[in-house]
Amino acid sequence: MKYLTLIPRVLWKCWLILNFVVGLILLYPFFYVLLSHEKHYRKAFRLMRGWAHVFAFTSGIFVSLRKAKPAFSRSPCVYCANHSSYLDILVSYLIIPEYFVFMGKREIEGIPLFNIFFKGMNILVDRKSTTDAHKAFVRAMEELDKGNSIFIFPEGGIIFRENKLHSFKNGAFRLAIEKQAPIVPITFRNNYRLLQTGSFFMADARPGISQVLVHAPIDTRGMNPKDLVDLRERVYRIISSGF
Repeated sequence: MKYLTLIPRVLWKCWLILNFVVGLILLYPFFYVLLSHEKHYRKAFRLMRGWAHVFAFTSGIFVSLRKAKPAFSRSPCVYCANHSSYLDILVSYLIIPEYFVFMGKREIEGIPLFNIFFKGMNILVDRKSTTDAHKAFVRAMEELDKGNSIFIFPEGGIIFRENKLHSFKNGAFRLAIEKQAPIVPITFRNNYRLLQTGSFFMADARPGISQVLVHAPIDTRGMNPKDLVDLRERVYRIISSGF
């Protein structure tokens, strides 16, 4: 039975790749210009969101969004979400209308063409390097000072465990406490079912509805480094409760 779904699964993945590459080639000159100067980053962000909507629609990816009241913070915040699929990045641009900055692994820098999006507008970090991690942390604080929100996957990368979270790293919570910025937990409930990591032929993949739950912001005002573990565990429980 598993092999009966192989052909449509592979065809859809091929379409995703073709769709992405064609869009990237067409828009690359515009991104190249806009991402050359920080003053144009917000324009690049709007272009990115527009492309994300077109890409999702033409790929058969739709979003079912549930939001707490209030949900998105009016002040600069730290978004924290689980990470189990490459679709998580796409869906993030679909659900968050205001400008934000991603923090991602420095390995992305080695991907041709795609790396342009993370060289300037977003923050790359090599967690194995203390110096690089410190520079990324300082840059994230500077972005919050500018009024820009930060989006972090606290698991540290794509972790595929069905309806389960991997342990969280401290960076997002240290950042939020340091800048007294609210944390907005986000649960991507089923992206791993729409596009799993792993074998190109065997890993599951299909169009469908991405189910997202945006939880209420957590106020960090008055917190200090001693509250970091409690805050981390609180966010962990909240995101887990969304599955």
